[in-house]
Amino acid sequence: MSRQALIVVDMQNDYFPTGKWPLAGVEEAAGNVARLIEATRRSAKPVVFVRHESTRDDAPFFAPDTPGAQLHPTLLNRDEESVVLKHHINAFRDTELKTILDDKSIDELLIVGAMSHMCIDALARAAVDMGYKTTVIHDACASRDLVFNGLTIPASHVHGAFMAALEFGYARVLSTEEYLAESESSNL
Repeated sequence: MSRQALIVVDMQNDYFPTGKWPLAGVEEAAGNVARLIEATRRSAKPVVFVRHESTRDDAPFFAPDTPGAQLHPTLLNRDEESVVLKHHINAFRDTELKTILDDKSIDELLIVGAMSHMCIDALARAAVDMGYKTTVIHDACASRDLVFNGLTIPASHVHGAFMAALEFGYARVLSTEEYLAESESSNL
């Protein structure tokens, strides 16, 4: 039987409107993340939080020991829930994430958080490469506008392109409502 964990990635103060690197739609995504955390806790499945701190002296956000690098107050872990500190885009790189998952016999990941085009994408791809069955909840993730070759790509397009790529070859990509309805029907 499959054992799933919810991985909440980088839902930290600097990504919110008063932070140093605000994301488009982050408050809506956070509301969905909160719903998924509560549903996961009710089902007695593990929730693992991932928190990024930059190692660069000139970091534009997530500087160590700053309020911006802390988990957003609406999405805090409980004492018994793990918080993985990472310094790279991929949450598996140089962290204890895999050990935590292995210790709990996890073989399926539900991934939410930020940023869609960076840490969510990297974690989902690495998870699949490591053999985890992977689902990304698209409306519980957030991104931002990007610029390439003088062209500004709106956050909604960035997010959509990355979700489409993940769905094409790496993960199931569902909405919060789809996932919660599926979970509820499987628990009947």
